[in-house]
Amino acid sequence: MAANKNSYKKSSFGPAFFFLDKLRREALADYYEFCRLMDDIADEPDVKDPEKQLAFWRAETARIYEGTPTTDLGRRLQKDVRTFGMLPDRFLLLIEGMQADLTGRTYRTAEELDWYLLRVAVIVGRATLDILGVKGPQADQLSWELGCAVQITNIIRDVADDKALGRVYIPSDLLIKYGLTREAVLQDKIPAKLPEVLRELATQAEAHYQKAFGLMRLFPRLKMLPCKVMGYVYLKNLAKIRKEGFTLLSAPVKLTKGEKLRSVFYALLKTIF
Repeated sequence: MAANKNSYKKSSFGPAFFFLDKLRREALADYYEFCRLMDDIADEPDVKDPEKQLAFWRAETARIYEGTPTTDLGRRLQKDVRTFGMLPDRFLLLIEGMQADLTGRTYRTAEELDWYLLRVAVIVGRATLDILGVKGPQADQLSWELGCAVQITNIIRDVADDKALGRVYIPSDLLIKYGLTREAVLQDKIPAKLPEVLRELATQAEAHYQKAFGLMRLFPRLKMLPCKVMGYVYLKNLAKIRKEGFTLLSAPVKLTKGEKLRSVFYALLKTIF
């Protein structure tokens, strides 16, 4: 299922794109449409033959760079990659991450989880910074810190939803540290110590947020607005999860629309003033 290419404009994140020129706004919409499509292929239960669909988009990525895409999205992305110098890994690594979800890849250590974070979050940040015109080693470091922060927040928030899909992203060695196992999480035999695991992950995420906000000061303020919005919204969500005691076994703790909007406008104020 393809995402609406203009859906970002209707979301609470819309103000983050206000200061961008039309070409950059459209390129971000195209890339986020691709990301949403890959995510749906991996997660939606009614998708037919998801591995075949990922294989199609792997081949379509090659065609984008060869100048022969066969889809409307591919043709739009062809224009974007040429305009903003986006490398093929911005697409191929994301597909690898979705493939890992489909095959049930597990992660024993934080280092193994880093492999996944790079593919499903960090690379999205690098593509975003390409489009914003921010490149180089410090930009790569920013994408690493913010991508890890956001994705670890997602892992914490979505424990229940991921469990329903048969997935546990928490590294096994961290679970073992608190006397837990992946199987216990999947089978609902979850002791009271799971919040302690999630609290430790949250501390890791908060360290990544702190480093990311520090790196943002190195770049032009308005170019950092989408990054700041993303960072403040997800950090606020993490703070809400922490306040509620990491009790996420039945459903995720998410921001209300009002809470998200307040975080967006806080990011606007921090950028402009």
